[in-house]
Amino acid sequence: FPHNKRAQQGLASLNKPNHNNSLKSPSQDAINQLMSLYNQGQLSLVVQQAKDLTEQYPEAFIIWNILGAAHIGLGQVIEASEAFKTVTRLNPNYIDGFNNLGITLKDQGKLDEAIEAYNKCISLKPDYAEAHNNIGNVFKEQGKLEEAVESYNKAILFKPDYAEAYNNKGTIFQDQDKLDDSIEAYNKCISLKPNYANAYYNLGNVLGVQGKLDEAIKTYKNYILLNPNHAEAYYNMGNALEVLSKPDDAIEAYNKAVSLKPNYSKAYNNMGTVFHDQGILDKAFQAYNKALSLNPDYAKGHLNLGNVLRDQGKIEESIKSYNKALSIKPDYEVARAEKLHQLARICDWTSIDDDRELIPSIGTFKNCISPLPMFSLEDAPESHYLRSILYAKTMFTKKPIPLPAKPSEKPERIRIGYFSADFKTHAVAYLIAKVIEQHNREKFEIFAYSFISDFDDELQNRLKKSFDVYKDVSEMSDEEVALLSRKDNIDIAIDLNGYTRKNRTNIFAYRAAPIQINYLGFPGTMGAEFIDYIIADKYLIPPSNEKYFIEKKIYLPHSYMPTDNSREFSKSLISRGDMNLPDNAFVFCCFNNSYKITNNEFDIWMRLIQKVKGSILWLSMSNKISADNIMKEAKKRNVDASRLIFANKVTIDEHLSRHKLADLFLDTFSFNAHTTASEALWAGLPVVTKNGKGFAARVAGSLLNSLGVPELIAENESEYEALILELATNPYKLKTVREKIAVNRFSEPLFNTELYVRHLETGYQLAYQNYFSGNTPKTIIVPAEMN
Repeated sequence: FPHNKRAQQGLASLNKPNHNNSLKSPSQDAINQLMSLYNQGQLSLVVQQAKDLTEQYPEAFIIWNILGAAHIGLGQVIEASEAFKTVTRLNPNYIDGFNNLGITLKDQGKLDEAIEAYNKCISLKPDYAEAHNNIGNVFKEQGKLEEAVESYNKAILFKPDYAEAYNNKGTIFQDQDKLDDSIEAYNKCISLKPNYANAYYNLGNVLGVQGKLDEAIKTYKNYILLNPNHAEAYYNMGNALEVLSKPDDAIEAYNKAVSLKPNYSKAYNNMGTVFHDQGILDKAFQAYNKALSLNPDYAKGHLNLGNVLRDQGKIEESIKSYNKALSIKPDYEVARAEKLHQLARICDWTSIDDDRELIPSIGTFKNCISPLPMFSLEDAPESHYLRSILYAKTMFTKKPIPLPAKPSEKPERIRIGYFSADFKTHAVAYLIAKVIEQHNREKFEIFAYSFISDFDDELQNRLKKSFDVYKDVSEMSDEEVALLSRKDNIDIAIDLNGYTRKNRTNIFAYRAAPIQINYLGFPGTMGAEFIDYIIADKYLIPPSNEKYFIEKKIYLPHSYMPTDNSREFSKSLISRGDMNLPDNAFVFCCFNNSYKITNNEFDIWMRLIQKVKGSILWLSMSNKISADNIMKEAKKRNVDASRLIFANKVTIDEHLSRHKLADLFLDTFSFNAHTTASEALWAGLPVVTKNGKGFAARVAGSLLNSLGVPELIAENESEYEALILELATNPYKLKTVREKIAVNRFSEPLFNTELYVRHLETGYQLAYQNYFSGNTPKTIIVPAEMN
């Protein structure tokens, strides 16, 4: 919400009586005729006639004053300044001349000379309010904000109904981030002068910054009644409507803005954002293209266009857009992070290496970025922590809604609210579904707040039946959702998104509940003061890494990750032939997304392929470009591309079943297999991982520990390679591991969903007891419970 920093200047009245004798000044009729033309706006004619009169009456300072005012109206500041200098020379006691001279000097950037002129005016008339107001404007331009406020206060002291001075004082408070004081000043201005348009506009902008969007919209509408042709007001109103999740009204406002200002590229850009958020990608593409046609050097427009192309599956075109943004703005770290993530998606490791030295600094110190895309690019918990801290501090500045007083009695049932954009066919939903079903309804009441609308989705339908209360909040603003949560008396709010796609983090910035928890969706700290806890385990976040999490930990005794031990396999028999796999090959597989694969793992995999006779590598088909690039990389390493086979998407039950066709799952390093590892292990497929540094790089190890097979965790790359080679070349050892997994699936904690839920609920209860006891959040260690 850009605010109007232009202060209102007090031009002295031109309607001054003529006290000169007729030999030195034209007749009063001539002066009145000149004033009449001025008031009619015929300024060029005023200049022409005034110049003629100054030739006849060169000492008539009143005519020079009118001439200067006409020059100001025509934007001829230098000519105006010369005219007012003549006025003050002819009549050194004419205060209005000095005031007007100060205005022209200020407009030329001659600030010290302007102050000198205003001070001369004030020395002649200490209670001259307009001069105090105008000297305040100069102080503001010099950055002397306290002196500016003092001058405006003097203007108001001498002229209590000086609306313009209140407006100007409001702009200073706005610049000082004293928003409440700013609002008070603007409201006083409006009470004195209800038709003062600028004050409405400025007030609307401050209300927008404060997140009082409904009030801001109302104020913009009042402004528009007074000034219906101001495109920026419609633009700002569109921004507010967009945040309030009123996309149709926002589009209408942006359309009005561009109708008034056809070259308004930012309005087209934001229109594109609304369409993008609605999933209307074609219209978003058109709007961004229009913005760029008007302003080809608009870096943010190229970034946004790249994001649409990304979501349309046009990955290479999206990378070109990100590169264009970077060519305009080389330090545009958001664009660089997005570009690198898309390069990772297509496994263009050479291009990633071009920016390798920049990766540690991206988003960590100066410019905030969404932290998630960087997880696969480096295993560096400190960098992930710094990114999240900066991102939270920059992006989520809403003031929390004050919490009610702590209840005097503990509730009979603790109310848990799960908030997510992923209550549908999605990895998070698969993991959480049975947890919701297993919650103890005698101790807990379970609410869902879904950021997506209802549609025909099997998993969504299952979840809707599982929650006690399921609410679609997709059309509500973040503040409205937080208030709804408060109205529902939610005790613990669970953010299942974190900083993943379509998150609604501002709901938690507003404080949806007294206790707020980061859980499952985002593999790292959110870096936000308003998130109290993170669900973890001690393998996932070892003591040495605790400092990289702003949240207090709720340590579960086994793995932090929930599972669903009712997941079913396909009833159809699936053969290797059905999956285009050779019958007699040793099948290495990795079903991780392509962006998780780096050249480090791939080098090892290709060496293993060459050492294990008749082996093949079975990968997930993330996108065709990544498959082509991976095959090219294999050829570079002297491996026949035919030994790489790509698995297409199938139904979840078929996907689970086809794991049984593989021999060994090979994990990625910086960003492990998460849900993918859980699926492989549920199917009985051994997963070999490497012990990493950060959260995302330790998830598979957490799962393997909880399953009782820590021997599948390597400490470094050489151990990882040696362990895989041993399992691939020692059938007995591999058979022993597979048999152990088959037994442990039913005896160890990992797939004991019922036990997991009891541990999770204990964590919730301990967190609530800590709050009820009046304590700030603290680390919670949930004790192990026997089956």
